[in-house]
Amino acid sequence: MSIAQRFLDEFDHEMANTRKTLELVPEDKFDFAPHEKSMKLGRLAGHIAEMPGWGVLTVTATELDVHPVGGPGYDPFRPATRDEILAAFDKNIASAKEAIAGASDEDLMVPWSLLAGGKVLFTMPRIAVLKSMVLNHVIHHRAQLGVYLRMNDVAIPGMYGPSADDAAAF
Repeated sequence: MSIAQRFLDEFDHEMANTRKTLELVPEDKFDFAPHEKSMKLGRLAGHIAEMPGWGVLTVTATELDVHPVGGPGYDPFRPATRDEILAAFDKNIASAKEAIAGASDEDLMVPWSLLAGGKVLFTMPRIAVLKSMVLNHVIHHRAQLGVYLRMNDVAIPGMYGPSADDAAAF
């Protein structure tokens, strides 16, 4: 089995769990933040929705400068509705899966760098970037979103078994 296929098996599982969480985002709480330094709920959900698409850039380029000198910086996705979040998430998953599935083992071992203002922040093989900066990053923010939802009395679905909200059903 190729590296890409092994990765995509886990990616599919985690993206399905993530979609279950994004489906619960209350549109009337987009401006909620648990702390002044925290992202707003709507922005956090948008961030989660955009991250799978970073898989395309990881496979098709060898670097990204998030704040290039003299050029436009990273422009985050700021959705207005839950439907926009889900549509972007689904589109980004599909494009990432296509790019990753087409990558050879050799392609996935090519070094990839993240830069800011021309300064290299890190360099890792593409597969490590996919695992850490895409997949694990989505999981991290999905958990953060779960806390936001809990704070707004939204029942949380189980990810790896039943949650406290659906445990009574078992």
